[in-house]
Amino acid sequence: MFATRRIKSDVPPSAESAASQAAVRSSLVDPIAEPPDMRLLALADPQFCIRYSLLPWRAFGDTTVLLGTDLTLAQEQPEMVEARFGRFILLKADGEKLWTFLLETFRSNLAYDAETTLDEADSCRTWRSKRAAVFALVACSLGILCAVFFPLLTFGIAFGWVVLILLLGTALKPCSLCQKANPQENLGLALRDDELPTISLLVPLFREADMTGPLTSRLTKLDYPRGKLDLCFVVEDDDLVTKSSISKQKLPDWMRVIEAPKGKLRTKPRALNYALNFVSGSIVGVYDAEDAPESDQLRHVAETFARADPDVACVQGRLDYYNASGNWLSRCFTLEYASWFRVILPGYAKMGLLVPLGGTTLFFCRDTLNELGSWDAHNVTEDADLGVRLARHGYRTVFMPSVTNEEANARAWPWIKQRSRWLKGYAVTYAVHMRRPLELFRQLGAWRFFGFQVLFLGTLSQFLLAPLLWTVVVIPFGLPHPLFSLLSGSQFVALTAIFLLSTCVNLAANCIGAHRAGKSWLMKWAPTMVFYFPLATLGALKGLSELFWRPFFWDKTAHGIELSR
Repeated sequence: MFATRRIKSDVPPSAESAASQAAVRSSLVDPIAEPPDMRLLALADPQFCIRYSLLPWRAFGDTTVLLGTDLTLAQEQPEMVEARFGRFILLKADGEKLWTFLLETFRSNLAYDAETTLDEADSCRTWRSKRAAVFALVACSLGILCAVFFPLLTFGIAFGWVVLILLLGTALKPCSLCQKANPQENLGLALRDDELPTISLLVPLFREADMTGPLTSRLTKLDYPRGKLDLCFVVEDDDLVTKSSISKQKLPDWMRVIEAPKGKLRTKPRALNYALNFVSGSIVGVYDAEDAPESDQLRHVAETFARADPDVACVQGRLDYYNASGNWLSRCFTLEYASWFRVILPGYAKMGLLVPLGGTTLFFCRDTLNELGSWDAHNVTEDADLGVRLARHGYRTVFMPSVTNEEANARAWPWIKQRSRWLKGYAVTYAVHMRRPLELFRQLGAWRFFGFQVLFLGTLSQFLLAPLLWTVVVIPFGLPHPLFSLLSGSQFVALTAIFLLSTCVNLAANCIGAHRAGKSWLMKWAPTMVFYFPLATLGALKGLSELFWRPFFWDKTAHGIELSR
């Protein structure tokens, strides 16, 4: 701690007198004109100084003179400040100049911390592409050798595995369908404005010049006391087009821009980590560039946290699309999200399984977020990873009824690129949390550990091995197939029953999700989803190949294709 390495400043021996004189100083201190003792800065915690707008300025004997903008901190939380600086005196500084000095002084420290704030043991930044490539090469070589010398056995094992995964995933969905709605979702909004907490919203933007206008317009419709709303657009400092576009908007005083400095990587979670240092709210939310949240959404967030048990650290909103009618791909994407956010994930949460978070309309207890190391800056599905970490540390995620509309990817190649990033992140997340499987098992328990395997390993296996399932289409035509040598007649009947059951369950989940989303007109498109998911196999192949040459590459999704609502 700061106080354990006391700086003896070169001041007259009457340190008590000097400190007393500093304490009665009436003018605001300008840290730019009167810089602090640099030896004090070397011992300071940048995140603490930024969060509380404190700057160690002078040392007189065993007393540290601090500069700040809120003098009540000395009376309200003296123990917290003393734990960092020891005996202290707090002087009022020019707020704007203090903030400028803090940013310039700690900018590089905060940029580094944004990439490394999560413990190395829990982060994927230690991923070694060459080692992974060697492992993959050896595994593929063994697989090819087995396929050459034991073709029937190899096919049978691979086919049996993907059928098992299909069966397990199918079995969980009816359980989700049977879960009753949370009665608290319909209790209404009861908190008065003076009871509402301060909420900070982080909106990371990169190359989003076309979205800043519509986004600002949508976010100004949020119904929440402006004095308790802190909205931060997080932009890269070299993203000139987005910065220029924002500068043309007339931002209200509760909106501001945070510039993330250039670093070794450029990802959404890195930008979020950097911006987290500057927020003021006890609740931190995340929105994306194309989001259009319902106007009363933040009130639902506050109500949900107020009624929640102490172990609830995250509130997830429902996601939907405002361009569902654009084309076949956007309709299928909307059906997928409807079943995922209105049927499957809420069902998983009620069954006590862990929840892989969505990337937006997420709201966290700030203290818990800091406790867990916030986001993994190197993970391209930082949301799913954080959801697992929450579960590992005994926290829960709950869902609220409020909806955020987004823009569905309505073109095949951008859809594949987006899905490749998600599945690459799923693979990395699985690898990170399975580094110590026994520890993971102890933290999650048997039931959630099982759910983790089905969700992550099962999803990856299903998409990568899906072509094996596609081969059964030749069987009705009497064409030769390895299964003829592996299965008896009754086993063929059982396999057919599994396929039919899976199809019916998926169809039901899609239709129920569409109905709950108020988009029953999409139900007629649900049978065509069998032609939609094969695209994810291409995404899985692309994403997993990137693990060996650019595992931290963020294949950005272009927004603004559908600006009309």
